Amino acid sequence: MIKKSPGKGAVRFIEIEKPFLGNNIADAQRLEQALKKELGNKLGNQGVKIPWYLLKNLPSFLRTWDYKARAVLFKDRRGWRLVDLLAPCLIDPVQIKSDQNRPDQIKTDQIKTDQIKTDQIKTDQIKTDLSRPVLGVAIDLGTTRIVIRLLDLESNQILGEVGFDNPQVIIGPDVLARIHHSNKPGGLDQLQGLLVDGVNANLSRLCRENGCDTKDIYLVTGAGNTAMTHLFLGVEAFEIIREPYIPCVNIPDTLMAREVGININDKGLLFVFPNIGSYFGGDLIAGILFADLDKSRVPCLMVDVGTNAEIVVGSRDWLIACAGAAGPALEGGVSKMGMTAGPGVIDRVTIDPVTREVNVHTIEEKRPVGICGSGMIDLAAALFLSGMIDVRGKFSEKICGDRLRQIAGILFFVLVDKKSSGTGQDICLSQIDLNSLTSSKAAMYTILEVIVEKTAGLEFEDLETFYVAGTFGSFIKPASAISIGMLPDIDQSRFEVLGNSSLGGAALLLQNPSLFDRIMEIRQSITYVELNVNQEFMTMFSGAKFYPHTDRSRFPSVDPV
Repeated sequence: MIKKSPGKGAVRFIEIEKPFLGNNIADAQRLEQALKKELGNKLGNQGVKIPWYLLKNLPSFLRTWDYKARAVLFKDRRGWRLVDLLAPCLIDPVQIKSDQNRPDQIKTDQIKTDQIKTDQIKTDQIKTDLSRPVLGVAIDLGTTRIVIRLLDLESNQILGEVGFDNPQVIIGPDVLARIHHSNKPGGLDQLQGLLVDGVNANLSRLCRENGCDTKDIYLVTGAGNTAMTHLFLGVEAFEIIREPYIPCVNIPDTLMAREVGININDKGLLFVFPNIGSYFGGDLIAGILFADLDKSRVPCLMVDVGTNAEIVVGSRDWLIACAGAAGPALEGGVSKMGMTAGPGVIDRVTIDPVTREVNVHTIEEKRPVGICGSGMIDLAAALFLSGMIDVRGKFSEKICGDRLRQIAGILFFVLVDKKSSGTGQDICLSQIDLNSLTSSKAAMYTILEVIVEKTAGLEFEDLETFYVAGTFGSFIKPASAISIGMLPDIDQSRFEVLGNSSLGGAALLLQNPSLFDRIMEIRQSITYVELNVNQEFMTMFSGAKFYPHTDRSRFPSVDPV
């Protein structure tokens, strides 16, 4: 799901009042007046910060460009700031960016030379300047996977996207291990360097594939959990995991990208979404922005399953959030056959309830090599609905038949035999794997139950929309998740898949920097609930460890064999 933000973007065409005898206003003030006029009511009582590096040659530029320019703008806590001032775009940007009209093919007659004093700048320099795109980059700083999206800041078009495994996994698979490593001598620099190097390499690749250069990138926005934000910025993170669990910073300043080591335009800025506390990061704030949860007239819910299950419920009047450990079994961190989505990974499973014939579907329809989170949920639902596991989540030896094997006293269900697999080995689900999945699904449902019913005082039926976010949410089938008691048994039309909402929210800010104020308002409006102090949680969790639940009235649509 990709959304575009309404309103003007980061690049604005401005006309500066020309000086004349009797009007001795300085060029810098003329520029400021033009920017104020362009921003209008979005400016409020604040001015526009014009950096010193732009003032040094401002008189030459304004006279060369006949007092017309493109302003690259961004907003932060201190107000609007001018990132760069570029020559006016006198050529149709669509023509410039087409493969047929690259800079070396632009004809001189496309440039309105009567509007530019060519005695002060060479024609070939004009062509090069006018043909360079003005780009922005949004980054999802995931614990397991990083995703980068490249946008044209003038047209707000998405040019490309690339994802790659978080390079920090060589230090540790989770943020806890990484934070411990960061407390060792040189550990923090090593972790930051791994991530920054990975981002830079993939930025270069993305730009090459789209016929541009990293120097064309002026703005970078990123969103991640609190730990990933600290490790990306190179900020000490150890206190996040030590009582009383205090982050170093909740609202990082907008930085020059080069301060962090991001290789873009020398004037380029980096903004990382703010977090609320140790367990509620900027990725969730970006998700709320992307889902418009803070604008909803009626209560809605958003859940993002990753390393943790992070949940927000509310409307424009109030927002309540919590997080809990419900993700590891679904991310490949527990099951030996579990892995993140990729070619050959099983993403869908069906079992005929009568014949018990098993059918699997793999990504890109390659030979099976493992299974991802959505496939695990499908598999558990199919096993339960066909009677191959009971309400406790235990394999039925009688019904599973020869698909069930016992190795070292542990039962294994053979999903794909070695003759059909892409690994040359059987792809199996052990009872231990299944127990882990059962705990995860119970934790998920209990977290939802606590925040919706016990904290917000609502019923699941009161929710107008149930947003499912993250890579995991892009593939999950609500019917399967309902069948195992992971998600509530509500009308499936209420479920809406958001995809990567962290990346989507970061991209929206690039498309409309005015959204900065709304991001700060979202942050202020959230009430965070700590599940560890909820006395009812463990009791409710025990009931949810059955399939679909000990209270079958909660799941009227689930009808196993």
